Amino acid sequence: MEPKTSPDLMPAWIPARGHALRHAGIYFDAVRIVGLLGEQVAYEVMQFTDFQAGPIIRSLVGERSTYFLVPPGSARSHRWPVGADAFVRGEGAAFVGVPAVEGLTYPLDWRSLPTAQVPFVDTELLFELLNSVVEAENCEVT
Repeated sequence: MEPKTSPDLMPAWIPARGHALRHAGIYFDAVRIVGLLGEQVAYEVMQFTDFQAGPIIRSLVGERSTYFLVPPGSARSHRWPVGADAFVRGEGAAFVGVPAVEGLTYPLDWRSLPTAQVPFVDTELLFELLNSVVEAENCEVT
């Protein structure tokens, strides 16, 4: 098996099969970005990090959302723009669906897996790239 998908190297919060709900703020905080904006930001983060972005999950339910898993306690340090929501501990029951690495995980899948070197998406980088994408989209509209 490749090292990045070896079960021994995957965090314990990733289920062995299917998918499972994980409470935000315990193993990770999450930033959910809805729709095409989430896809664009995921692309930008992966490009910037040479495809070593850390854990990014895509949900194919409804409007489709992209979840960026960041270190616990870090998501509340920013004021996220419209279209992005922080899932953190202590603000109600915020759960994130986490797919297994392999097998049937519909409607969830991985855009980028965590690795031992990059266990989370960099919160500062995510915030910066999200704002630059939002700013660019606003410039195109006007």
